[in-house]
Amino acid sequence: MAKHGKKYLEALKKVDEDRAYLPEEGVALLKEASWANFDETVEVHVRLGIDPRQADQTVRSTVVLPHGTGKQVRVLVFAAGEAERIALEAGADYAGSDELVAQIQGGWLEFDASVAMADQMGKVGGLGRILGRRGLMPNPRSGTVVRNAEDLPDVLRELKGGRVEFRNDRTGIVHVAIGKKSFSADALRDNLYALIDAMQRAKPSGVKGVYCRTINIASTMGPGVSLDVPVTLASATSAGS
Repeated sequence: MAKHGKKYLEALKKVDEDRAYLPEEGVALLKEASWANFDETVEVHVRLGIDPRQADQTVRSTVVLPHGTGKQVRVLVFAAGEAERIALEAGADYAGSDELVAQIQGGWLEFDASVAMADQMGKVGGLGRILGRRGLMPNPRSGTVVRNAEDLPDVLRELKGGRVEFRNDRTGIVHVAIGKKSFSADALRDNLYALIDAMQRAKPSGVKGVYCRTINIASTMGPGVSLDVPVTLASATSAGS
């Protein structure tokens, strides 16, 4: 078992590990229990009642967080000709075709998200082993493969403004960053609700029984806080309706 420092143990005393907190209480407690002297990332961890070995039970989608993530997102767009021009004018940090493919094959990965025009996927497909393991591969299911160049500005606006992708890991847990410790409690709560609502909408039809089993929130260095699942689900649905 990992050893924790004095500050972490002091923060842990503030959390009742046998209690599931209401969302508002949990967010407030997370902020109170965070102790690091930098602006920690706040993450949500949701254990799902899925069988991750079954392809038809994979949970993967996107959500636009109303208050963003607090992180500046560098977006690369695989495009050529007019689409490349539109991408750069719309705020892409990098745009191009063969030259970007070559750079990435050479080990360059100085971006946080990528988008590809559909006609570029033949070239981008060869980067799957590099980009896929880092969650950077353009994918139609996440809305990052675009057919019409006129749609690029909206896609870029969402990516830079707080759109995040979520998917379950091999153990059936979804891990998503929803903001920074410096965010207000209301902003973190709103982002939490947006994520949980999107996750419920992404429920695979083949899943039986309890879908969301546990929901925990934590800052980078702070202790985890368990949330009351039924209340959180109901609140998220209400906020999203």
